[in-house]
Amino acid sequence: MPQPVILSDVGKVLIDFDFSIAARRLAEQCDHPAETVLTLFDEIKGPYEDGRMDDAAFVREAMAVTGFRGTAAEFAAIWCEIFAQNELMHDTLGALAGKLRMYLLSNTNGLHKNYFLSEFPIFQHFQGGVYSHEAGHAKPGEEIFHHTIAQLDLDPARTFYIDDLLPNIEIASRLGFRTFHYSFVKHPQLQAELDEWLAMQGIG
Repeated sequence: MPQPVILSDVGKVLIDFDFSIAARRLAEQCDHPAETVLTLFDEIKGPYEDGRMDDAAFVREAMAVTGFRGTAAEFAAIWCEIFAQNELMHDTLGALAGKLRMYLLSNTNGLHKNYFLSEFPIFQHFQGGVYSHEAGHAKPGEEIFHHTIAQLDLDPARTFYIDDLLPNIEIASRLGFRTFHYSFVKHPQLQAELDEWLAMQGIG
């Protein structure tokens, strides 16, 4: 029988991100202003996050559309160095380490995944996850949720799912997950609801 599981989104839940940091740094090495440079990624960001474009192709295309004058390694660093760990969530999950399984479900890309998994201690609490660029599907589509249930052997009725985007929460709720619509200011509420759910699962 599937055991209780915490399933969590990544961005704006476990880590914060600020693309304006990347925009300012990109603008220093191309001829587009920080205010608009990120719009140049609109046509390639989707294919990158759902796996139709690999890391090398994305970097090559991104450097081409922006006219970036640095190296591929410099671009990759700028693209990735936009995150900060959510320390409150790190504490919450750290207290549960070893008591139940924890997995990730994220719309992300290869460069970001490799970066945040290696850089932030919060990800040590997780036993694995499903990522849009590897699954070939993205939230809020139902396909990635069905893929996650099968791959991670989840029982939605015994899975506590955390996400910051309401469309994702609505899909998960419809599929039977216990859900929490997260924001950083709502962390005390998350802690209370998570504690209640854990007690119901017999986890102290």
